[in-house]
Amino acid sequence: MNQSSGDVTQILNEISSGNKEFVDQLIPIVYDELRKIAGNQMYNERGGHTLSPTSLVHEAYMKLVNQHKANWQNRAHFFALASISMRRILINYANQRVAQKRGGDLPVVTFNEELMSQDSNAEELIMLDRALDKLKELSERQAKVIEYKFFGGLSFDEIAEVLKVSLPSIRRDWRLARAWLLKELKE
Repeated sequence: MNQSSGDVTQILNEISSGNKEFVDQLIPIVYDELRKIAGNQMYNERGGHTLSPTSLVHEAYMKLVNQHKANWQNRAHFFALASISMRRILINYANQRVAQKRGGDLPVVTFNEELMSQDSNAEELIMLDRALDKLKELSERQAKVIEYKFFGGLSFDEIAEVLKVSLPSIRRDWRLARAWLLKELKE
């Protein structure tokens, strides 16, 4: 089903106004794009992750459409919020994994390099999340640009549309935020 951005926005507006009958019409239209976003986010995750891109899509989608006061501006805004939702889900899974590593109810295991790299991926994701939270305190817009681009796979044009900012400003925010994050993560 190939529908225009305006059609998606209209369906999102219906759902936002409380008309849940449109939820079933939305998923076939947005599923492929949500799956692509989930795939991008899962790319750097460890192999054998207990959460698949498909389950990440379903969990994020259910959180989005079951909100009581959802107010999506347009298609790009919906996908931006979906990417943030997926990021939060992955951060929660990473926090759970690290908590178990630090003494959860799992049995003690001998050293295994493969397991070590899986845990470090979780820790890196948590470090990135904390750095993004710090960046958000300095510049909320720059943090959103990173979230939308890195986690959501949105184009600069889509980010500019969602944030209602010019394209050159978005590109500048991207460069500044990436440089700040690299410095922050090295420390």
